[in-house]
Amino acid sequence: MLFQLEALEEALRSLGAVLDERRTPCCLLFIGGSSLLLLKVIDQPTGDLDVIGLVENGHYFKVDTLPGPLAASAAQVGQAFDLPENWLKPGPASLMDFELPPSWEDRIEVHLPSLFDKVCFKLYDAVDRSPNEKHYHDLQALQPSPDALPRGGRWAMTHDPSTGFKTDLLGCLSSFGMEVENGKL
Repeated sequence: MLFQLEALEEALRSLGAVLDERRTPCCLLFIGGSSLLLLKVIDQPTGDLDVIGLVENGHYFKVDTLPGPLAASAAQVGQAFDLPENWLKPGPASLMDFELPPSWEDRIEVHLPSLFDKVCFKLYDAVDRSPNEKHYHDLQALQPSPDALPRGGRWAMTHDPSTGFKTDLLGCLSSFGMEVENGKL
């Protein structure tokens, strides 16, 4: 099943209600195409919702596996809505192993990373993929500002400092019309 915006919002409202009913509220940090759908940046359906973090006492913590109460509540909502078993799943939480883009917590929008941070994540995902693939299209849909691309590129290099990645990154940036001089961002 692919989520349209309304169905995704309904599943999340239901998940929130189940968590509240069980007295186990959660504040989640989402990433990926579903977060772009929730922010109405894209309108194409998505198959799942990637969670990379939980918020506890104002601090964000990496999520490698969904905590028991959250997993049980997601399963209950999934059954009620006839959703795939992994409709809510840990996403690329390894992004939180390193620093996220500077001051990202200040730009959280409804516990979704800001558009700038999404540019960083989508650029990182799009680097070694074809312009015909989903992550590249998502990055285009974000309409990154000219300064967001080099800033996002510098952040992406903190996650993969290899020469091959940098070469692919520079190629990706130039496909967005960015002029790269002497291989510098």
